[in-house]
Amino acid sequence: MELREFFEHLSGARRVYGEPYERDGSTVIPALSVRTAGGFGTGEVKDRVSSGAGGGGAATARPVGAYVVRDGKVSWEPAIDVNRIVLGGQILLGLALIVYALRSGTRPEGRRGR
Repeated sequence: MELREFFEHLSGARRVYGEPYERDGSTVIPALSVRTAGGFGTGEVKDRVSSGAGGGGAATARPVGAYVVRDGKVSWEPAIDVNRIVLGGQILLGLALIVYALRSGTRPEGRRGR
């Protein structure tokens, strides 16, 4: 398998859409967000390194929702990612605490009394 075929296999439609299945008279087609990355290297510096090599890769996937076919109509049902909701809340709380600390912090002597 060539490198291009390998990455097409990782990020192709078979990886983005799951196998359709039937549930309660409806057809459900799951959908994913797929990200792939790769890196390679080589080397040969005559005085310091006599040879080299390298390589690496990663693939991540997360559910984003599903298409539901019911009575000849298609609808999109998004997936709820609780981890993202919690992370967003933590970021907002952190920013609120920073703003509060900056507003209630002590001011230099020359600026008080205004």
